[in-house]
Amino acid sequence: MAFGKNYAELVGRLGADVTINHLASGGRVANLSIATDEGYLDRNSGQKVDKTEWHRVVTFQDGLIDMLEKHAKKGRLIAVEGKMQTRRWRKEGEDSDRFSTEILVVPGHRVQFYDKPNGAPDADAQAPMDDTAAQAVVPASGTGNIEDPPF
Repeated sequence: MAFGKNYAELVGRLGADVTINHLASGGRVANLSIATDEGYLDRNSGQKVDKTEWHRVVTFQDGLIDMLEKHAKKGRLIAVEGKMQTRRWRKEGEDSDRFSTEILVVPGHRVQFYDKPNGAPDADAQAPMDDTAAQAVVPASGTGNIEDPPF
């Protein structure tokens, strides 16, 4: 019997507005690009080094896509829960496969904005989970609508 847990959580800034594509099957897919930053001291020089890591986030959930279409704008601070997946494909005319690792937001996971839509920080916000944070939880059943955040 195999055991494991596939869970990813990110807090970062959107590098671009959400991209929504229509699939041949009639569904939609939303793609997000999230930047996370970290800093460390270089061992040799003693200088602080800042490093940005970029993450791809994907969802096929209609209600969540509707909310992201309205609110997921470049620069917004966002938290995402999902699971890691690696896709493999081959581009026509090429001999080797390509790979892309991304976070897939599926039913039961959460997307939450930690700032106001215009990008201005909330002066009252002391913690990310305060009442002004917009949040959407994908229903565990995968059906139903996700309400718009309370702005």
